[in-house]
Amino acid sequence: MILLNPVVLSVLTLTILCLCRIHVIFALLLAAIVGGLTANLSLSETITTLIGGMGGQAETALSYILLGFFAAMIAQSGITEILVQYLLRVMKEKKFLLIFLIAFLTCFSGTLIPVHIAFIPILIPPLLILFNHLKIDRRGIASALTFGLKTPYMVIPIGYGLIFHGIIAKEMESNGMPIAMSDIPLAMSIPAIGMIVGLLIAVLITYKKPREYKDIDLSKTSSLPEEETAAGLEKQKTPRTTFEKRNHLFTLIAIIVAFVLQLTFESMVIGAIGGITVMFVTRVIFLESGEKVVQEGMVMMGVIAFIMLIASGYASVLKETGAVENFVNNATSWFGDSSQLVSAFVLLLVGLFITMGIGTSFGTIPIIAAVFVPLCATLGFSPLATCALIGTAGALGDAGSPASDSTLGPTAGLSVDGQHNHIWDTVVPTFIHYNIPLLIFGTLAAVIL
Repeated sequence: MILLNPVVLSVLTLTILCLCRIHVIFALLLAAIVGGLTANLSLSETITTLIGGMGGQAETALSYILLGFFAAMIAQSGITEILVQYLLRVMKEKKFLLIFLIAFLTCFSGTLIPVHIAFIPILIPPLLILFNHLKIDRRGIASALTFGLKTPYMVIPIGYGLIFHGIIAKEMESNGMPIAMSDIPLAMSIPAIGMIVGLLIAVLITYKKPREYKDIDLSKTSSLPEEETAAGLEKQKTPRTTFEKRNHLFTLIAIIVAFVLQLTFESMVIGAIGGITVMFVTRVIFLESGEKVVQEGMVMMGVIAFIMLIASGYASVLKETGAVENFVNNATSWFGDSSQLVSAFVLLLVGLFITMGIGTSFGTIPIIAAVFVPLCATLGFSPLATCALIGTAGALGDAGSPASDSTLGPTAGLSVDGQHNHIWDTVVPTFIHYNIPLLIFGTLAAVIL
């Protein structure tokens, strides 16, 4: 019975624990144990598999930590203050414009400026007072941030999108259905429209009503107090305007260097190291401030990186037991003589369950493609339709998964004053407003293309 499949039981455990406000780290560990035990692994075998699989996201975790360091440097340079002050000045009483602008700016974080979610703890906390003044429901802001983190990589082959499209093309070819990289944006354009629909519904309908929050002085809890170091004294001797202009220029150069290196080597780690190096060499950040940068970077991204490591181990438990393959095979047996419309919808539901548990669209593509490609060929789906199904099934896990960076990132910025809950204010809203449209528009894409 499919309801007793270890994948189903484990994902349900993860979901229920998170909805009960159990921290995602504990929820992942307990869900992994449930998945292993129900797949006839012993407790020690489950833990061993969990720990062994944590290396699968080691590069991702390292890149997040390094990007946290880079983001802390950017924050210290003062360049983000310009943007924040501008928003505070021109966005008074322009509630919806501000939310859509945040969604638009977030789109650059995975494309032109490869800092991904690391920018959120820099940009969002200073704006919380403005959000409170405008009585903006932060669930709408979380939806806007998740939109900006997800939609670009689905359709734009730059930055994370280049990696995402490359994985899809590689896995489709290795499973016997080659597709040109240039065709993937077309295949993913219809599901991306679903994301836009979800954003509009979240901002203009669901979370339109005012919501009250308390104004809390974040400076009293800041993890980076001003230190009387030699670097700080040297900074004070330089005329402020000249120093700031110089810092801003070299910060922009560092961002460009990080972007170019990331695209050239297809590595976020190399890009982040390049940006950090430029910041140190140009003395935007003094070497004496290295410890300060590391502390702030770890505060920003350390927990997220660790969650990603545990999520990788959790995914290994599900995959190594063969539970994922059994789940897919049992689910696909429902097709029979069903139409392509029904088949596409069922395939996406299968993808949703797999990616909800693993929590990363990139990591689930190889699993999904191995099953979807031969099955789609049998059902008569074109390469474009198959690509749309694989890409959408992968994207489903990013919104609404407690362990996804697309939900962890928004929470990192919106919860600094303790008035935003990860599950109920980020995960549940993004699941409703993005996974449901993705299921609908992904199904349509598979039928139309």
